[in-house]
Amino acid sequence: MAAWPGRHVAAAVLVGLAQVSCSSDSYLTTASISPTASASATTTRLSRPTVPTQEATAVPSASFGAFTNGIWDSAKAQGVSRRTFDRAFAGLTPDPKVIALTKKQSEFVKPVWEYLGSAVSEQRLERGGRAVTESAATLTKVEAAYGVDRRVVAGVWGMETNFGSYMGSSDVIRSLATLAHAGYRGDFFRGELVTALVILEQGHIDRDGMVGSWAGAMGQTQFMPTSFMAYAVDFTGDGRRDIWTSTPDALASTANYLKKHGWETGLTWGFEVKVPKGLTYGAGQQSFAAWSQAGVRRMDGRAMPARGEARILMPAGARGPAFLVTKNFDVIKRYNNSDAYALGVAHLGDRLYGGAPIQAPWPTDDLPLDRMQSVELQKHLAAHGFDVGEPDGKLGSQTRAAIASYQERVGLPADGYPSVTLLERLRRSGNGRAT
Repeated sequence: MAAWPGRHVAAAVLVGLAQVSCSSDSYLTTASISPTASASATTTRLSRPTVPTQEATAVPSASFGAFTNGIWDSAKAQGVSRRTFDRAFAGLTPDPKVIALTKKQSEFVKPVWEYLGSAVSEQRLERGGRAVTESAATLTKVEAAYGVDRRVVAGVWGMETNFGSYMGSSDVIRSLATLAHAGYRGDFFRGELVTALVILEQGHIDRDGMVGSWAGAMGQTQFMPTSFMAYAVDFTGDGRRDIWTSTPDALASTANYLKKHGWETGLTWGFEVKVPKGLTYGAGQQSFAAWSQAGVRRMDGRAMPARGEARILMPAGARGPAFLVTKNFDVIKRYNNSDAYALGVAHLGDRLYGGAPIQAPWPTDDLPLDRMQSVELQKHLAAHGFDVGEPDGKLGSQTRAAIASYQERVGLPADGYPSVTLLERLRRSGNGRAT
């Protein structure tokens, strides 16, 4: 996947992303975005595109052939043999389905409660229960080797491919070549294509077995080729890093990825909490002891951890469930820069190991905004004198801070949550007249 626009962390607005793209055509791919960052990449790099920001253009096969032939020098420089190269591209044509998917835009968003309902469905819990039982010894060894909570590793496995049951059906070389030739996301997919050839040359998977998502994410936990090269491991010791058919290799590679991106051993990702009325939502990162002193209590009744810091996450605003989340929650977001995704991974992993469902009710009467409504919201906020930048429908930290400031001005809980109810209030208020 390309380097998608990065993490926007609001210093004063500690709420979660309550909108999740529904551009995918299956519940698996709406939940799943795999890691793509190379070892030197920044935290803004994500993986599988769910709401593309540019479109690829269909191209004639002759031009495509000339393009793939032009890859040879780059591949040769990376140690790819002519035999591997020729076999990879033999008879290859552009994939029109891939081109079509880059044009597929999301007009609606899925509320976080619906997203989590799919992420932690009874069917997924049933399949996951069998999977973690069958791989219990592997998960224990992986946790011991990398210090990453087995529940989170299992959660990623479940979110990405439903525990290895669906890893995608696209020819990875064909998909990457199609995207690279179309110039989609600049040179990103060209680099992924060359790296995929290196993976074939090294014998980690054969040509026919290199299948994955339409954008080139591969294996049981969906790595892009550059992430494979940087983070995949041979946990079985057979000389191959096989994230496709070897569950131990796939799970250990995921743990290695999370560890290399800052996972702190022994620190929870977080948990659901009860928040007292009048809590300042912009309190920021504080110790668990400080949250306890402020009246925040764990929903399960247990004591706060003795060490560590956390922040408040309210993925559906002040009327919905609240969580205390730590730096390890942000590490999960390196797979997909979405609070909803990370919460899905974490909650799924907890449920697989006996954790309780989310206890507080969701505000199902207060829907998140679609793109057009988000643009309208930004325009109203700008009319009230708040700086939201260019109204583009992207509700990042600047817009959420503006929402929180507006809410504070009119006496609402300043949670920064962009909802239909808030938009309707802004519509009634006119240009700067709070109601």
